[in-house]
Amino acid sequence: MSAYDSAAGPDSGVALVAVGGYGRGELAPYSDLDVVLVADEGVDEERWTALAGQVWYPLWDSGARLDHAVRTLPEMLTAAEGDVRVASGLLDVRHVAGDHSVALRLRTTTLTQWRRQARERLPELHELVRSRHRLVGELAHLSLPDLKEAEGGLRDATVLKSLTATWLVDVPAADLERCRQQLLDVRDVLHAAAGRATDRIAPEHWAPLAEGLGLPDETAAQRYVRELGRRVTHLSRLAWRRTEDALRRTPAARPRRPELERVAPGIALSRGEIVLERTAKPAGDPVLLLRAAAEAAVRDLVLAPPTAARLVRECPPLPDPWPDEARRQLVRLLAAGPGLLPVWETLEETGALARILPEWERIRLLPHASAIHRFTVDRHVVETCVEASTLIRDVSRPDVLVVAALLHDIGKGELTEHSVAGAPIARAIATRMGFGPAEVDLIGGLVRWHLLLAGVATTRDPDDPATIDALLEHVDSLDALALLTALTEADAKAASAKAWSSWRAGLVLDLSRRARAALERGSVPPAFSVDEIPVPPGVADGEVSVVVEPVADGSRVTVVALDRVGLLADVAAVFALRRVTVRAARLWAQGEYAVSVWDVADGGLDPGAVRDQLDAITSRRVDPAARLAPRHRPGDLDPAVVVRPEASDHATVIEVRAADRLGVVHLVSAALAALDMTVRSAHISTLGPQAVDVFYVQESAAGALSDTRAAEAAHAVREAISQAPDR
Repeated sequence: MSAYDSAAGPDSGVALVAVGGYGRGELAPYSDLDVVLVADEGVDEERWTALAGQVWYPLWDSGARLDHAVRTLPEMLTAAEGDVRVASGLLDVRHVAGDHSVALRLRTTTLTQWRRQARERLPELHELVRSRHRLVGELAHLSLPDLKEAEGGLRDATVLKSLTATWLVDVPAADLERCRQQLLDVRDVLHAAAGRATDRIAPEHWAPLAEGLGLPDETAAQRYVRELGRRVTHLSRLAWRRTEDALRRTPAARPRRPELERVAPGIALSRGEIVLERTAKPAGDPVLLLRAAAEAAVRDLVLAPPTAARLVRECPPLPDPWPDEARRQLVRLLAAGPGLLPVWETLEETGALARILPEWERIRLLPHASAIHRFTVDRHVVETCVEASTLIRDVSRPDVLVVAALLHDIGKGELTEHSVAGAPIARAIATRMGFGPAEVDLIGGLVRWHLLLAGVATTRDPDDPATIDALLEHVDSLDALALLTALTEADAKAASAKAWSSWRAGLVLDLSRRARAALERGSVPPAFSVDEIPVPPGVADGEVSVVVEPVADGSRVTVVALDRVGLLADVAAVFALRRVTVRAARLWAQGEYAVSVWDVADGGLDPGAVRDQLDAITSRRVDPAARLAPRHRPGDLDPAVVVRPEASDHATVIEVRAADRLGVVHLVSAALAALDMTVRSAHISTLGPQAVDVFYVQESAAGALSDTRAAEAAHAVREAISQAPDR
């Protein structure tokens, strides 16, 4: 202001305004002064351009770092119209000297244009933000954090203020301002420590940062800065998701009262966010938090932070061990793919993770010692789960895979080698989650040996028999080998592209293939056995017996009937048409009778209604084919159908993996029945987001299928379950 006054700057028609950080009043010790000399339309050009030099020179002489420009008011407004970055930046215009009305008109006109054109301009701004994030990375995870340009840095905080100014979306202003001011404090200390203008924190800066911020040590300083970055990142991602939802709606479409669409017990969808139903009672439902998180992640929607915070306050603690539903919902959450990350961030920001997984604090914001990792340990394991979700087709126990992915680095942060330290921790967690002893052993073994496959593959001679022995000394089954292979790939991909190069991938997958061949030569597949049950009276005369028993979270339905080709397809169709989720099923033959036992999610099934609908399907009064035709949903994995000739000597084993949805078992069984093939036993289960169904198939006259017939069966099943696009 003094430079303007000394140059005899006019009080009308011309104004000196501050923009950028100077306009926001957030200068650091070595920041530039961003100023513009703005002249009203009609002001004599020679007069105010001569004034510019008289203002700039004294500032330069004082040693100030100056970024300056001279524009007319129409030029400023035109620039804002043509460049979204200019428009966003002018929202922070502040009068410094000269005509207040010029500065005021510049600010108010820019703000008016910004709000009026928000629906057209925000997509462009979002793409600029995403491009910057891809180029720079995340503040919370960078080895050299950039306080300004990184995702979660000061630039994002400024963009969030621009979003709020549109009136289309709200951002928690107090929380955002707190984080912004704390990041500015960090930058002030950084400038003082570096003795120059810089936004990037080098390793040598952590110690003076800790001292300047009053923190005990470098580790505390790192956690402090990374927590701020993570919080701003969370606010930014949430704001942009809400902005996208607002842009999809027309202003007239906004209801006065939020509409709620029920999506699960106690859970509803409102404006693109998962919230609670009005009648939800969190105090009586310890699984409600996990159910809400899983629904949000699977649907790739926002888990509303107020909802998560309320559930943390009101839901009772999960019992030890967890109920089956809690474990299933956790698996759904972890196997959700890209939708997991934002939901997991919300769980962390609201304190929910402390309820679900108290051991998370061990690795929260823990930096990796290896430079090959692009994320901190906690984020790395979440990314490993995301990568593992794409590999669940390759393993027999996707639930074990995703939980092992979550826990594989839980032992980091100690002096003991992390896989050794992590195995007992993982076993304890898996036991608390309600896994059985066999699954606990698998999870513990995967955590203990998750580095083994890559280590052996990249350091040993693949042609030396001792190389295979080194692996099989700790991996003694085909299932464990497949799980370890998938976990190794997911872990590497989550670390960085370099960690899963084509060379490393080739070595790992080749060693896994060799080990599988060795296990197949030296092992005998376990025989499938069941306990015979008494055949109810009347079944011999053609009646169908249906018995429903209540079990935790649903029912167990036992169906006994005279055996025939297609019976399994018809029973499966009953459950699908009644929209009953099948969790697991077993089917076997007892002489001339077929027995099937189904665990389903509906606790109120009427056996008479099941019997009547089965009779209607059997008599062909009801044709389930059209109503159960497959439909494609975004994010569905392609179905996989594999013949396992090594799995049985007396039948042909067909393994089917498809997106978990109503009707899959019926479609597969009907396709086999149409080929006059008999399903002698079936092992049907739902693990995470996919159905994993194994069918032991014979010719109707008994005997395993020939190679030609097995290929015919696989082709028919694959065609039956391939999803056609929704119309």
